[in-house]
Amino acid sequence: MIFWRVKSLDSILATAEKKALIRTLGAFQLTMLGIGAIIGTGIFVLTAEAATKAGPAMMISFIIAATVCALAALCYAEMASMIPVSGSAYTYSYGTMGELVAWVVGWALVLEYAIAASAVSVGWSGYMVGLAENIFATDIPTTFTNGPFDNTPGIINLPAMFIGLVCMGLLIVGTRESARFNAFLVFIKVAALILFIALALPAMDSANFQPFAPNGFFAKNVVDPISGHMVTVGVAAAAASIFFAYVGFDAVSTAAEETINPQRNIPIGLIGSLAICTIIYLLVAAGAIGAVGAVPGGELASSKEALAYVLREIGHGWAGKLVAIAAGLALPSVVLMMMFGQTRIFFTMSRDGLLPAAFSRLHPKYGTPHVVTICTGIFVALFAALFPVGALADISNSGTLFAFALVAIAVMVLRRTQPGRQRSFRTPLVWVVAPLATLGCVFLFTQLSGYTELMFLGWAAIGLVVYYFYGYRRSHVAHPHLAE
Repeated sequence: MIFWRVKSLDSILATAEKKALIRTLGAFQLTMLGIGAIIGTGIFVLTAEAATKAGPAMMISFIIAATVCALAALCYAEMASMIPVSGSAYTYSYGTMGELVAWVVGWALVLEYAIAASAVSVGWSGYMVGLAENIFATDIPTTFTNGPFDNTPGIINLPAMFIGLVCMGLLIVGTRESARFNAFLVFIKVAALILFIALALPAMDSANFQPFAPNGFFAKNVVDPISGHMVTVGVAAAAASIFFAYVGFDAVSTAAEETINPQRNIPIGLIGSLAICTIIYLLVAAGAIGAVGAVPGGELASSKEALAYVLREIGHGWAGKLVAIAAGLALPSVVLMMMFGQTRIFFTMSRDGLLPAAFSRLHPKYGTPHVVTICTGIFVALFAALFPVGALADISNSGTLFAFALVAIAVMVLRRTQPGRQRSFRTPLVWVVAPLATLGCVFLFTQLSGYTELMFLGWAAIGLVVYYFYGYRRSHVAHPHLAE
């Protein structure tokens, strides 16, 4: 039976109280955390990936991805306000569909958060290398700036590895300090995007939007004109990739246990950050396409620093440097929040007995889960050092789409099984919104490359083996005495 060992919501809340994190975050901080987690590599770097896959029709890709995220956000908001503890989709699944489903979700969230942090680290590296080359008018060898699996292979991406380890150190120091640092970085990158919009929109040329959808709508495999490898293209395929640009709003829900008045503030942080970012994204995409075009295989598609490239091409080299500097300063905030989300997922799984107790050990001075933060930091740094940003983003999306679909299902399950439980935020039109969110996630998952889908299935299989040999035997729900 799949739906076994369901942990009651009252039990989840009681467990959180035994080893609770300190509540320090308010609605404004949560919204800043959400914007900080969302705006990053997706818009600064993956604009080029979207251009390769969809051409100018990537505008539609942004809208499709935003719509699916908005539907999922409404479901997340209800679950987070009902169950204000760390754990995100993992905790929600545990309280509705049982331990096995919760484990698979928690394991999938490793792909969402840790691999996403690696992808953003690689994106940061691209902007920093491009800025250095532009300032010093030189070409930096790819040996130590590209991983071995890049289109232009190197040995190791040292800048990406470096920033992952720096963010690990910041998270060990403390949540409040990280949140303050993040709010400063959010301001910088939003200002950079506003500057880009102000300069790129006036340079728009309607001719650059033709042909609008050169690769059609649904995903298909073609030869990449840049690398010569087979790639998945199409408007829907671009939406599945650019979905990464919106991932991060759910990191707000992982901070529920550290939030003041979570029933009110979590929904504000979730929906507010997503709405603000969607408007910014559409304006940036329109400016980039209109200014230089988005021909698959063109200069924009091959750029590792897409927005800085656009500004240089339209005669604003000074602004291109400023945007590159802003990306260099601000992208670490996304790495920070993705790693934050990952550590809190494993912290909660450890607290439930499904992972070793060391993962829920708190630092004696800083009060943060330092052991799991160190493990996550090393994992993030290694993947960032070896893999290209596009591959990392797609793998991350596979775990995210799976988790989002399960949250939408969990909302419907709880509406049936516990209709009387207090919900300070209720998903509007839940029997329309939740099914559409589920179907949207499943559709985008099918538009990812076959390689990415196989990677997800392989990762899930490894997780089931780990669960059988450890979590199944150590679960506090099945063996309450182990929680003593």
